[in-house]
Amino acid sequence: MPASGEEPRTQALPTPRQFTAHLDLECFRTDPYQPPTVSILTRHINPVLADLPDEVVTLGPRQQLCTPVAKNGILPPPEVLDFIRAVDLSCYRIQGQPVDRPLRLSHLNPQLSGLPDRSVYITYPEQLCVPVVKNGIYPPDYIRYLVSHIDVKCYAEKPQVPLDKTLTLSHLNPVFSHFPRHNAYVSYNRQLCVPVWKNNEPIPPDVFEIVRWIDLEKYDIQTPALPQPYNLRIDHINRSLTWLPTEPVTIYYGNQLMLPVAKNGLFPPG
Repeated sequence: MPASGEEPRTQALPTPRQFTAHLDLECFRTDPYQPPTVSILTRHINPVLADLPDEVVTLGPRQQLCTPVAKNGILPPPEVLDFIRAVDLSCYRIQGQPVDRPLRLSHLNPQLSGLPDRSVYITYPEQLCVPVVKNGIYPPDYIRYLVSHIDVKCYAEKPQVPLDKTLTLSHLNPVFSHFPRHNAYVSYNRQLCVPVWKNNEPIPPDVFEIVRWIDLEKYDIQTPALPQPYNLRIDHINRSLTWLPTEPVTIYYGNQLMLPVAKNGLFPPG
């Protein structure tokens, strides 16, 4: 069981269901930065996949930067908004062993929860997405206490079936608050990103009970390009990777959208 070596939090954490159901992330294609060589032990922490073996992966080139958005002008509830707006994930190419696991997925966000469940297979790991901050703007300690432990391993998913919906996205993180609200046509599902524990690092037990429920299905989107490429820098905030250098990042356009789901009818508590 993870244990805490961190200072106690100063504000109540949201429930797992409150947090995960409102976590939507727009992923931007980035320039291909290669971090220093680092191998990471990944362990599945969601109950549905906890039987899968541990696996060591090596970070390849960075491919995406995923940042929180609201859909159709509806903000996350006040009790989770400050936490969600601080979730930024940098996604790196990885390789690993195939799993070929059938799953039944249910959308969690209230705007999509009326959609029918779907049967999918996850096949092989393609990315590891880890928590970062943009342009040196760190969240308060009580928020970092949670968001610094959000790590997801993204598996290729089949079959691909278009969601066939147009959503209006608006950015929640302060660094991107000047980006205009924009429409995104959501087409094919490509990956399922599931929570993992890295390098047996200490995770506070109350945080563990939230992050273990973060399942995000990644869809292709068609959305307007940025007026020009946007340059920024990111820093890693998870303890096992804070030694990595600051990364320069150029983003070009949003190419995918992460939407929260539950697996096999096992929903986050709360």
